[in-house]
Amino acid sequence: MHKSGFVNIIGNPNVGKSTLMNALVGEKLSIITSKAQTTRHRIMGIVNGDDFQIVYTDTPGIVNPHYKLHEQMMGFVGSAIQDADLFLLVTEVGETLKNQQVLQRVIASDIPVILVINKIDLSDQATIQAKIAYWQEQIPRAIVVPCSATEGFNVNTIFDHIMALLPENPPYFPKDELTDRSMRFFVSEIVREKILLLYDKEIPYSSEVAVESYREGEGMDRISAVIFVERESQKAILIGHQGKSIKKLGIEARKDIEEFTGKKCYLELRIKVLKDWRNSDRALRQFGYECE
Repeated sequence: MHKSGFVNIIGNPNVGKSTLMNALVGEKLSIITSKAQTTRHRIMGIVNGDDFQIVYTDTPGIVNPHYKLHEQMMGFVGSAIQDADLFLLVTEVGETLKNQQVLQRVIASDIPVILVINKIDLSDQATIQAKIAYWQEQIPRAIVVPCSATEGFNVNTIFDHIMALLPENPPYFPKDELTDRSMRFFVSEIVREKILLLYDKEIPYSSEVAVESYREGEGMDRISAVIFVERESQKAILIGHQGKSIKKLGIEARKDIEEFTGKKCYLELRIKVLKDWRNSDRALRQFGYECE
Protein backbone atom coordinates (compact mmCIF):
# COMPACT_ATOMS: atom_id res chain seq x y z
CA MET A 1 0.00 0.00 0.00
CA HIS A 2 1.39 3.40 -1.02
CA LYS A 3 -0.01 6.72 0.18
CA SER A 4 0.35 10.02 -1.70
CA GLY A 5 -1.45 13.34 -1.58
CA PHE A 6 -1.40 17.12 -1.69
CA VAL A 7 -1.39 18.73 1.77
CA ASN A 8 -2.21 22.39 1.17
CA ILE A 9 -1.27 24.89 3.85
CA ILE A 10 -3.50 27.97 4.06
CA GLY A 11 -4.06 30.77 6.57
CA ASN A 12 -3.63 34.47 7.26
CA PRO A 13 -0.29 36.22 6.72
CA ASN A 14 2.19 36.05 9.57
CA VAL A 15 0.78 32.97 11.36
CA GLY A 16 3.87 30.85 10.73
CA LYS A 17 2.68 28.82 7.71
CA SER A 18 6.14 28.85 6.13
CA THR A 19 7.85 27.92 9.41
CA LEU A 20 5.49 24.96 9.78
CA MET A 21 6.02 23.79 6.19
CA ASN A 22 9.79 24.01 6.53
CA ALA A 23 9.61 22.04 9.80
CA LEU A 24 7.49 19.34 8.12
CA VAL A 25 9.70 19.16 5.02
CA GLY A 26 12.98 19.43 6.91
CA GLU A 27 14.34 22.01 4.46
CA LYS A 28 14.10 25.79 4.24
CA LEU A 29 11.94 26.22 1.14
CA SER A 30 9.65 29.11 2.12
CA ILE A 31 10.58 32.61 3.23
CA ILE A 32 10.38 33.12 6.98
CA THR A 33 10.36 36.69 8.32
CA SER A 34 8.40 38.62 10.92
CA LYS A 35 6.71 40.64 8.17
CA ALA A 36 3.32 39.70 6.72
CA GLN A 37 2.74 38.66 3.08
CA THR A 38 6.20 37.13 2.69
CA THR A 39 4.96 34.17 0.61
CA ARG A 40 3.76 35.35 -2.80
CA HIS A 41 3.81 32.14 -4.82
CA ARG A 42 2.58 28.60 -4.34
CA ILE A 43 5.62 26.59 -3.22
CA MET A 44 5.70 22.79 -3.03
CA GLY A 45 7.86 20.78 -0.66
CA ILE A 46 7.95 17.02 -1.25
CA VAL A 47 8.59 14.46 1.50
CA ASN A 48 9.17 10.83 0.49
CA GLY A 49 9.21 7.60 2.42
CA ASP A 50 9.27 3.97 1.32
CA ASP A 51 5.49 3.81 1.24
CA PHE A 52 4.36 7.45 1.08
CA GLN A 53 4.82 10.79 -0.64
CA ILE A 54 3.50 14.01 0.92
CA VAL A 55 3.36 17.07 -1.32
CA TYR A 56 3.13 20.09 0.96
CA THR A 57 2.02 23.36 -0.63
CA ASP A 58 2.68 26.71 1.06
CA THR A 59 0.27 29.31 -0.30
CA PRO A 60 0.30 33.11 0.09
CA GLY A 61 -1.28 34.44 3.27
CA ILE A 62 -4.96 35.24 2.84
CA VAL A 63 -5.50 38.97 2.27
CA ASN A 64 -8.23 41.25 0.96
CA PRO A 65 -6.73 42.34 -2.39
CA HIS A 66 -5.52 45.94 -2.87
CA TYR A 67 -3.40 45.31 -5.99
CA LYS A 68 -3.57 42.96 -8.97
CA LEU A 69 -0.59 41.25 -7.30
CA HIS A 70 -2.86 40.38 -4.35
CA GLU A 71 -5.53 39.07 -6.73
CA GLN A 72 -2.98 36.74 -8.33
CA MET A 73 -1.78 35.61 -4.89
CA MET A 74 -5.36 34.78 -3.90
CA GLY A 75 -5.68 32.89 -7.19
CA PHE A 76 -2.90 30.58 -5.96
CA VAL A 77 -4.91 30.06 -2.74
CA GLY A 78 -8.04 29.25 -4.77
CA SER A 79 -6.25 26.65 -6.91
CA ALA A 80 -4.75 25.12 -3.76
CA ILE A 81 -8.24 24.69 -2.32
CA GLN A 82 -9.42 22.96 -5.50
CA ASP A 83 -6.75 20.24 -5.69
CA ALA A 84 -6.12 19.53 -1.99
CA ASP A 85 -6.34 16.03 -0.55
CA LEU A 86 -5.95 17.50 2.91
CA PHE A 87 -6.00 21.02 4.37
CA LEU A 88 -3.60 22.30 6.98
CA LEU A 89 -5.43 25.42 8.10
CA VAL A 90 -2.93 27.41 10.17
CA THR A 91 -4.02 30.04 12.70
CA GLU A 92 -2.60 31.43 15.91
CA VAL A 93 -4.17 32.03 19.31
CA GLY A 94 -4.97 35.73 18.86
CA GLU A 95 -6.61 35.69 15.43
CA THR A 96 -9.39 34.35 13.24
CA LEU A 97 -9.33 33.80 9.48
CA LYS A 98 -9.67 37.23 7.83
CA ASN A 99 -11.20 36.08 4.55
CA GLN A 100 -14.53 34.46 5.40
CA GLN A 101 -15.05 33.35 1.79
CA VAL A 102 -11.98 31.12 2.00
CA LEU A 103 -13.11 29.74 5.37
CA GLN A 104 -16.58 28.95 4.00
CA ARG A 105 -15.05 27.11 1.01
CA VAL A 106 -13.03 24.97 3.41
CA ILE A 107 -16.06 24.30 5.61
CA ALA A 108 -18.26 23.46 2.60
CA SER A 109 -15.79 20.96 1.13
CA ASP A 110 -15.57 17.34 2.20
CA ILE A 111 -11.74 17.46 2.28
CA PRO A 112 -10.20 16.53 5.67
CA VAL A 113 -8.93 19.47 7.75
CA ILE A 114 -6.17 19.65 10.34
CA LEU A 115 -6.60 22.98 12.11
CA VAL A 116 -3.23 24.06 13.53
CA ILE A 117 -3.15 26.68 16.27
CA ASN A 118 0.45 27.87 15.95
CA LYS A 119 2.67 29.94 18.26
CA ILE A 120 1.17 28.52 21.45
CA ASP A 121 4.53 29.17 23.16
CA LEU A 122 3.45 32.84 23.18
CA SER A 123 0.17 32.20 25.02
CA ASP A 124 -1.29 30.64 28.19
CA GLN A 125 -3.17 27.37 28.66
CA ALA A 126 -6.62 28.88 29.30
CA THR A 127 -6.48 31.00 26.12
CA ILE A 128 -5.28 28.03 24.09
CA GLN A 129 -8.12 25.81 25.37
CA ALA A 130 -10.68 28.51 24.54
CA LYS A 131 -9.31 28.79 21.00
CA ILE A 132 -9.39 24.99 20.55
CA ALA A 133 -13.08 25.01 21.56
CA TYR A 134 -13.77 27.94 19.17
CA TRP A 135 -12.31 26.11 16.14
CA GLN A 136 -13.99 22.80 17.05
CA GLU A 137 -17.29 24.68 16.89
CA GLN A 138 -16.38 26.46 13.61
CA ILE A 139 -15.23 23.30 11.80
CA PRO A 140 -16.60 20.26 13.69
CA ARG A 141 -14.90 17.71 11.41
CA ALA A 142 -11.46 19.30 11.85
CA ILE A 143 -8.67 17.76 13.92
CA VAL A 144 -7.43 20.67 16.06
CA VAL A 145 -3.75 20.61 17.03
CA PRO A 146 -2.03 23.24 19.18
CA CYS A 147 1.52 23.70 17.92
CA SER A 148 4.73 25.71 18.08
CA ALA A 149 6.50 25.29 14.75
CA THR A 150 9.56 27.25 15.89
CA GLU A 151 9.93 25.05 19.00
CA GLY A 152 9.02 21.85 17.14
CA PHE A 153 6.16 21.16 19.58
CA ASN A 154 3.49 18.83 18.13
CA VAL A 155 5.03 18.90 14.61
CA ASN A 156 5.34 15.09 14.79
CA THR A 157 1.71 14.88 15.92
CA ILE A 158 0.65 16.84 12.83
CA PHE A 159 2.71 14.49 10.66
CA ASP A 160 1.04 11.44 12.25
CA HIS A 161 -2.43 12.88 11.54
CA ILE A 162 -1.41 13.60 7.93
CA MET A 163 -0.23 10.02 7.45
CA ALA A 164 -3.50 8.69 8.85
CA LEU A 165 -5.57 10.85 6.45
CA LEU A 166 -3.41 10.52 3.33
CA PRO A 167 -5.21 8.67 0.49
CA GLU A 168 -3.82 5.63 -1.30
CA ASN A 169 -2.13 6.77 -4.51
CA PRO A 170 1.09 6.16 -6.43
CA PRO A 171 3.75 8.93 -6.12
CA TYR A 172 3.01 12.11 -8.05
CA PHE A 173 6.69 13.12 -8.36
CA PRO A 174 10.00 11.25 -8.69
CA LYS A 175 11.17 10.05 -5.29
CA ASP A 176 14.38 12.11 -5.33
CA GLU A 177 12.60 15.45 -5.85
CA LEU A 178 12.39 17.93 -2.97
CA THR A 179 10.34 20.64 -4.67
CA ASP A 180 8.78 21.61 -8.00
CA ARG A 181 10.67 24.92 -8.07
CA SER A 182 13.94 25.71 -9.87
CA MET A 183 17.18 26.91 -8.30
CA ARG A 184 16.59 30.30 -9.94
CA PHE A 185 13.32 30.60 -8.05
CA PHE A 186 14.95 29.91 -4.69
CA VAL A 187 17.76 32.39 -5.38
CA SER A 188 15.18 35.09 -6.10
CA GLU A 189 13.30 34.16 -2.90
CA ILE A 190 16.51 34.34 -0.84
CA VAL A 191 17.29 37.83 -2.18
CA ARG A 192 13.69 38.92 -1.53
CA GLU A 193 13.87 37.55 2.01
CA LYS A 194 16.94 39.69 2.69
CA ILE A 195 15.11 42.77 1.39
CA LEU A 196 12.29 41.99 3.83
CA LEU A 197 14.76 41.68 6.69
CA LEU A 198 17.03 44.64 5.92
CA TYR A 199 14.60 47.34 4.74
CA ASP A 200 11.56 48.99 6.31
CA LYS A 201 8.20 50.43 5.27
CA GLU A 202 7.10 50.01 1.66
CA ILE A 203 10.42 48.86 0.18
CA PRO A 204 9.95 45.06 0.67
CA TYR A 205 6.37 45.09 -0.63
CA SER A 206 7.27 47.21 -3.67
CA SER A 207 10.18 44.94 -4.62
CA GLU A 208 10.37 41.90 -6.87
CA VAL A 209 13.45 39.87 -7.78
CA ALA A 210 14.20 38.18 -11.11
CA VAL A 211 17.28 36.04 -11.80
CA GLU A 212 18.55 36.97 -15.26
CA SER A 213 21.33 34.41 -15.50
CA TYR A 214 22.51 31.41 -13.49
CA ARG A 215 25.74 29.85 -14.73
CA GLU A 216 26.90 26.79 -12.84
CA GLY A 217 30.65 26.23 -12.52
CA GLU A 218 32.75 23.43 -11.08
CA GLY A 219 33.83 25.45 -8.06
CA MET A 220 31.54 28.48 -8.22
CA ASP A 221 28.16 29.51 -9.61
CA ARG A 222 27.75 32.94 -11.20
CA ILE A 223 24.36 34.56 -10.67
CA SER A 224 22.98 37.85 -11.97
CA ALA A 225 19.71 39.12 -10.47
CA VAL A 226 17.63 42.26 -10.91
CA ILE A 227 15.61 43.87 -8.12
CA PHE A 228 12.58 45.71 -9.48
CA VAL A 229 11.00 48.60 -7.53
CA GLU A 230 8.22 51.04 -8.40
CA ARG A 231 9.92 54.42 -7.84
CA GLU A 232 13.33 56.08 -8.16
CA SER A 233 13.21 56.99 -4.46
CA GLN A 234 12.91 53.28 -3.58
CA LYS A 235 15.90 52.51 -5.80
CA ALA A 236 17.94 55.11 -3.90
CA ILE A 237 16.96 53.56 -0.55
CA LEU A 238 17.93 50.08 -1.74
CA ILE A 239 21.34 51.33 -2.86
CA GLY A 240 21.95 53.34 0.31
CA HIS A 241 24.68 55.87 1.08
CA GLN A 242 27.73 55.12 -1.07
CA GLY A 243 26.18 51.76 -2.00
CA LYS A 244 26.48 50.37 1.52
CA SER A 245 22.94 49.00 1.74
CA ILE A 246 23.00 47.06 -1.54
CA LYS A 247 26.45 45.71 -0.64
CA LYS A 248 25.16 44.38 2.69
CA LEU A 249 22.13 42.89 0.92
CA GLY A 250 24.41 41.09 -1.53
CA ILE A 251 26.66 39.72 1.20
CA GLU A 252 23.73 38.40 3.27
CA ALA A 253 22.00 36.86 0.24
CA ARG A 254 25.21 35.24 -1.02
CA LYS A 255 25.77 33.52 2.34
CA ASP A 256 22.33 31.92 2.26
CA ILE A 257 22.60 30.96 -1.41
CA GLU A 258 25.91 29.21 -0.72
CA GLU A 259 24.36 27.39 2.24
CA PHE A 260 21.37 26.36 0.12
CA THR A 261 23.42 25.14 -2.87
CA GLY A 262 26.48 23.88 -1.00
CA LYS A 263 28.72 25.81 -3.41
CA LYS A 264 30.49 29.16 -3.60
CA CYS A 265 28.74 31.78 -5.71
CA TYR A 266 29.35 35.17 -7.25
CA LEU A 267 26.18 37.27 -6.96
CA GLU A 268 25.60 40.40 -9.01
CA LEU A 269 22.62 42.57 -8.02
CA ARG A 270 21.19 45.38 -10.11
CA ILE A 271 18.13 47.58 -9.51
CA LYS A 272 15.57 48.70 -12.07
CA VAL A 273 12.46 50.87 -11.75
CA LEU A 274 9.27 49.33 -13.15
CA LYS A 275 6.47 51.74 -12.31
CA ASP A 276 3.33 50.32 -10.72
CA TRP A 277 4.35 46.71 -11.47
CA ARG A 278 1.98 45.37 -8.80
CA ASN A 279 -0.96 46.51 -10.96
CA SER A 280 0.51 45.53 -14.33
CA ASP A 281 -0.75 42.30 -15.94
CA ARG A 282 2.31 42.19 -18.18
CA ALA A 283 4.76 42.59 -15.28
CA LEU A 284 2.92 40.04 -13.14
CA ARG A 285 3.08 37.49 -15.96
CA GLN A 286 6.80 38.23 -16.31
CA PHE A 287 7.27 37.47 -12.62
CA GLY A 288 5.28 34.22 -12.78
CA TYR A 289 2.09 35.30 -11.03
CA GLU A 290 -0.39 34.27 -13.71
CA CYS A 291 -2.58 31.52 -12.33
CA GLU A 292 -3.25 28.36 -14.25
